[in-house]
Amino acid sequence: MRNDKENIIVSKTFEFALNIIEFSEQLYKVNKYPLANQIFKSGTSIGANVREAQNAESKADFIHKVKIAAKEADETEYWLLLCSQSQHLSSPNEKLLSDLKEISLILSKIISTSKLK
Repeated sequence: MRNDKENIIVSKTFEFALNIIEFSEQLYKVNKYPLANQIFKSGTSIGANVREAQNAESKADFIHKVKIAAKEADETEYWLLLCSQSQHLSSPNEKLLSDLKEISLILSKIISTSKLK
């Protein structure tokens, strides 16, 4: 059963997904469909996996789902860095990249703390 009290990583990844949707829309407008799709999928998947982890069947299942979210965050960072380094693409705003770094750090801490318990 899910615990619906305030959860910082759930909130941050949901807000990040909303911002990723907006950034993907910018890429769609300039016909960069494949890249927009990749960013959309990996960027929104972070929060989906974090949310799924809230209903984990065991500690191992929880850790596994959070690790998937961390992998999706790494992939999203790759795509965003490509955009920021390319002269032909819209560059993500600095807040998007800093929010992603913060999310990645939180996910790493959750994983390491969960393994210790």
